[in-house]
Amino acid sequence: MAIAHFTLATRDVRRTSAFFTETLGWKPLDRPNNIPMAAAWLEIAPGQELHLVEVADFAQSPFEREYGRHIAIAYPVAGFAGLKERLKGQGAEVFAPLRPTPFERFFFRDLNGYVFEVVPAERKAETGTT
Repeated sequence: MAIAHFTLATRDVRRTSAFFTETLGWKPLDRPNNIPMAAAWLEIAPGQELHLVEVADFAQSPFEREYGRHIAIAYPVAGFAGLKERLKGQGAEVFAPLRPTPFERFFFRDLNGYVFEVVPAERKAETGTT
């Protein structure tokens, strides 16, 4: 089983779509034309998509944080420095994790207040044993 897509609300679909395209390289896709509001589909990886929908009264949740709701993405660790610079250049807040891990990682808050965790694509899974 895999996650096929997730949907995020935004007040500005065009700006949010450009943010993910320019920072993470997610590719715009043709979207269905049966949606009554502005929307954009982005390909994260083959078979994985982000759907953005414009919601005029969208408000950021206070639960967007490391110990709350966030979305983790895998990215090559060699590209972390460049990714952080692109994120900051597009207005994201980049911040360090609270919990230590055996691998490098970081968080960012996007233009809508959503929190994303970036982990190395090459990492080994953490376990509860020592």
